[in-house]
Amino acid sequence: MTRTNRPSVLLCALGLALAALLLARPLAAQPAQSMPTASTPVAVALAAAPGRDISNGPITARLGAIDGSKGFYRGTRFDQAGQVFSLMLNGREFYGPWFDAVAPDVLDYAYDASGQVVAGPDSAAIGPVEEFAPVDFTAIAGSHFVKIGVGILVQPDKAPYDHYRHYKVLDSGQRTTHMTPRSVTYIQTLKGAGTAYVYTKTLELEPGTNQLVISHSLKNTGKTAIHTSVYDHNFLRLAPGDSGLRISFPFPVHAATLPDPGLIRIRGNTLTYLRPVKPKERVSFPVTGFGGGVRDYDFRVTDTRTGAGARVEGDQPLTRINIFSIDKVQAVEPTIAINIAPGQEKRWTYRYTYTAPKR
Repeated sequence: MTRTNRPSVLLCALGLALAALLLARPLAAQPAQSMPTASTPVAVALAAAPGRDISNGPITARLGAIDGSKGFYRGTRFDQAGQVFSLMLNGREFYGPWFDAVAPDVLDYAYDASGQVVAGPDSAAIGPVEEFAPVDFTAIAGSHFVKIGVGILVQPDKAPYDHYRHYKVLDSGQRTTHMTPRSVTYIQTLKGAGTAYVYTKTLELEPGTNQLVISHSLKNTGKTAIHTSVYDHNFLRLAPGDSGLRISFPFPVHAATLPDPGLIRIRGNTLTYLRPVKPKERVSFPVTGFGGGVRDYDFRVTDTRTGAGARVEGDQPLTRINIFSIDKVQAVEPTIAINIAPGQEKRWTYRYTYTAPKR
């Protein structure tokens, strides 16, 4: 008979519930804010930022470099490693910026007087970016907490955690990057009195295929357990206004909060966009129906007009899926749980298979 350490199990469950609450709470809510008055065109910001180019022949991609002073993404919301500025297959772009400009005083994103999308420093992320729930967060002014892929952050006041907010980075850890012609590996080593880890993330184009594999290793080198969760935002740009997109899952899809039936039809295991998302229209809702097995982490997004699409497969059970759209981008956001005891290591992988008929 296997004996269970009940306090440890309860602590793990409590940590996971807290991580889910902190990460899931703001997903559908956007902060109220004034119209941005000054911004930098995203093309200018990207041109000034360092990057890494990789290719396996069929696919050519440009990835962001982590640089505290010149890097394009220096926010505290998303994992700073693995920003995919561009991924091309047969002349088809799958990612690229979904916003027109960036501004330091914007929370999440907003629209300027001309109707352009202006993203703030913490949401101006590109490609299949990942966000971890905060670790060790307390609403105490001056306290410290950890965001994996970012570092040790400072809580300035008694407000709840808000992933749209920019936090001061006290320690981003030691960063190293390794490159091959087909891959980039980012390593972050964070040392602290409590939470400490070595986080390794590799983006690799598989030879002779239309596939990108994102592999992760998180080793807990600290004295306390790490309880968090992580979701991939998957900023995918396949069709203007997302019109004609079809999203399919290996399970019947249900939505407690139904989107506009004139925009999205849910039938069986698919969601279909019936019309373009309008400028300034925002769609964000969770879907259910998945089970506790790994096989349900498998979805396809297809442009029914061109046949272009992406299939995403993960090797971990799902805890949540959110659907997000504005007229510039579509995102399926799958979440998994991360619970690692001191001295232990967790590995997980996402596999992206791209389809793009030759033009």
